[in-house]
Amino acid sequence: MINVEVSRNNNENSVSIIRRFTKRVQGSGVLPRVRGIRYASRKLSYYKTKMKTLKSIKRKLEIEELIKLGKMQEKPSKFIKKK
Repeated sequence: MINVEVSRNNNENSVSIIRRFTKRVQGSGVLPRVRGIRYASRKLSYYKTKMKTLKSIKRKLEIEELIKLGKMQEKPSKFIKKK
């Protein structure tokens, strides 16, 4: 990350210092980068990924069994080719 630094010149008021600082921050591209990563979620760990996969496999097997027993209807395919 780039630190932006502005030092006060002779006979310079605080408003112009703030203006120069703002321009320097905009030019450095710090804010777009920070805003871009604000809501980024981190990668799941190996263990979490494995547990999620095992859970989905277990659920698929339960659904297959319920369909075979007639307790659940099979979903019709959304992409049926029509002739």
